[in-house]
Amino acid sequence: MSLSRFTPVRMLTTAALVLGLAFTMSAAYTVSPAAPEAKAGVMSFSKAKNALDAARTRKGSPYRYGAMGPHRFDCSGLTRWSFAKVGKKLPHSSSAQVSKTKRIKKSQRRKGDLVFFGSRTGVYHVGIYAGKNRIWHASRPGTPVRKSKIWTSRVFYGRVR
Repeated sequence: MSLSRFTPVRMLTTAALVLGLAFTMSAAYTVSPAAPEAKAGVMSFSKAKNALDAARTRKGSPYRYGAMGPHRFDCSGLTRWSFAKVGKKLPHSSSAQVSKTKRIKKSQRRKGDLVFFGSRTGVYHVGIYAGKNRIWHASRPGTPVRKSKIWTSRVFYGRVR
C-alpha cells in the first residue's frame, strides 16, 4: 500500500481538527452581553450632559489650586466634582484624567466631553465641552468658574469611559 492513498484522509482529518478547534475556541471566548467587557465603553451622552449641567451650577465659584469643590475648584477639581455627580470617579489631575477617556476627533465632540489643553511638556488644563467651541472650566487664581471660548488650537478631546 502506498502512502499517497492516505494523504487525502490525513488532510481531511487535519482540516476537521482545525475547524473543530476553531469552533471550540470561538464558543469558549464568546462574550455575553452581561459580561463586564461588553459594558466597557464610553459614558452615555445623557450622563455626560448631566456632568456639564453640574459644572454650570458652580458658575462664579472661586479658583483655588488643588481644590475639588464644592465651593472652590481648580480645573481638574471641577471636572472631577462634576463627573462624580453622575457616578463617575476621575483622578485629580488633568494629565491623569486623559487616561480615563477615549480620545475623539474634533468633529465628533459633543457636550460633556473633556477638552484637554496641551503643550510640548504635556497636558496643563482641562474643561468640559459646552458646545459652540466653549468650555466650562476653572482657569486661574482671580478668575472664577465660568464658560469661555476655547482660546487655542492645541487641544484634544476625550469622552469619559
